[in-house]
Amino acid sequence: MTERELNAYSPLTLAFLGDAVYEQLVRERIVRQANMPVHKLHERAVELVCAEYQARAIKRLSEGGHLTEEEADIFRRGRNACGVTVPKHSTVAEYRAATGLECLFGYLFLADRQERIVQLFELIVNEV
Repeated sequence: MTERELNAYSPLTLAFLGDAVYEQLVRERIVRQANMPVHKLHERAVELVCAEYQARAIKRLSEGGHLTEEEADIFRRGRNACGVTVPKHSTVAEYRAATGLECLFGYLFLADRQERIVQLFELIVNEV
């Protein structure tokens, strides 16, 4: 997919896809760490997928200089997208930051940059 085609997608569409990409990585990681009851797997996944955690994750990536200029722009596009509803357990800022992170993951997935997705995910789980 070309950069022009990727940029034609709305940030919320990219976030919709990125949410699934990120959650699959989380689930794979926790299943590989330990074989445990599904309820415990679910609880652990919720901790890593919630908006608060994702907001901390993107802050760490940004402040640590881990994002390229292009990635930072994609994140901001997602963060600034209109039309997001905020869940009860997070602030507007956290939810928007989480949407930006998901937008970035969706973009990278469509751009077929799997290695970069894994790199960023490893930074997230190791540093947050």
